[in-house]
Amino acid sequence: MRKLIALAAFGAAVLGATGPAIAQDTWPAKPIRIVVPYPPGGNVDGAARIIAQDLQKALGQPIVVENKAGAGGLIAGESVAKAEPDGYTLFLAANGPLLFSPTIFNRPVYHWQKNFVPISTVSLTPLLIQVHPSVNAKTVPELLALAKANPKAVTMASPGAGTTNHLLSEMLQKATGVQWTTVHYKGNAPATNDLLGGQVQFNFDQVSVAQAFIKDGRTRALAVVAPKRVPWLPNVPTLEEQGIKGVEGQTFTGLLAPAGTPPAVISKLNAALKTVLETKAIQDRFFQAGAEATWMSTQQFSTYLQKEEDTWIPIIKAANITAQ
Repeated sequence: MRKLIALAAFGAAVLGATGPAIAQDTWPAKPIRIVVPYPPGGNVDGAARIIAQDLQKALGQPIVVENKAGAGGLIAGESVAKAEPDGYTLFLAANGPLLFSPTIFNRPVYHWQKNFVPISTVSLTPLLIQVHPSVNAKTVPELLALAKANPKAVTMASPGAGTTNHLLSEMLQKATGVQWTTVHYKGNAPATNDLLGGQVQFNFDQVSVAQAFIKDGRTRALAVVAPKRVPWLPNVPTLEEQGIKGVEGQTFTGLLAPAGTPPAVISKLNAALKTVLETKAIQDRFFQAGAEATWMSTQQFSTYLQKEEDTWIPIIKAANITAQ
């Protein structure tokens, strides 16, 4: 009897020890859900849908994109942070929802280091400064001179407090000592519409959105806010070329899993994303959208996120940016 009990206990221990490993070896065994913190359309949702089909082929299971908008992305982020860490619920995040919103909304319901495991970036999108054609400025120094002469008369359209667009504006003001009037909108569409209509003078926007307006003359690009010129608009100089250093920014999309997701699952996801993002057809689709398909190792993505946090959170706090 004692031998039987001992054998039974040993068998249970073996099953307990190998159960998770077996689950990891057979992952994925059912559909995978990618939660997007915005409504359909736009940069982040677009990135999710560009990779979904090829990621499905690479992993052998359906990929379901679920839009869960609200509270600056906190609703989506919190739902994934609390999900079972089994690799079947993932977060396709961007700068705002992942890094900025917990501070801006004063709702620290998650932190990327504590509650998520970074898998890889998906895309990087540079930003630029553009003005309405009626503005008498063809370079950023000329725009700064206008704002310095009459800061209340020069208005910058922001898609919302704490967006990367807004934070770049705050960074440029701090770097140059020049101020202007910031007009916040509920989203990028109304902000862009007022810029096109001449109700505001300039904005910071993603190249993916702005390039069409620039090419048809509805706005004029003054500078790309990037380390080097971008292939979509090769004739537009950088800020550094115009004598302004240290002001750079981009929006990213990246895939994350809930903390506690098995390393083997994270490794499989990272490898599958690498395969997808290095496919020319996928790279072309991102390029056509004004973004760059970008794979990183999990460690590289973690390092990138830490750098982004160290850059932008102090600016948010110094400018007292809140969602109130």
